[in-house]
Amino acid sequence: MIASGSEGEFGVLPNHIPFLTTIKIGMLTYKKGSETGNFFVNWGYAEVGPDKVIILADSAEKSEHIDVERARQAMKRAEERIKHEQEVDEARATAAIERAMMRIQVAEKHRAR
Repeated sequence: MIASGSEGEFGVLPNHIPFLTTIKIGMLTYKKGSETGNFFVNWGYAEVGPDKVIILADSAEKSEHIDVERARQAMKRAEERIKHEQEVDEARATAAIERAMMRIQVAEKHRAR
């Protein structure tokens, strides 16, 4: 498994030393047997044990379930809010753009396989 931690990207292999960390908006890549896949993850925690990883996230979407057009529309709405609104919560709009961009990247990685 590879994920975006709040301190940087990290990887986990079987029999890994246990640890707990926060994860940020990003892509989570996993391999279980011959199966591999990607998720978009929106903030959370990863608990790593020697034989399993538990992810608790605000939200997560498997790459093949991401609606790219919806993500593009969300990004456009957030960009418009930043450009045209007098009283905009810029941090919230910027986070919406970051989530949309990451959803698109995760979905495109799935389509490239």
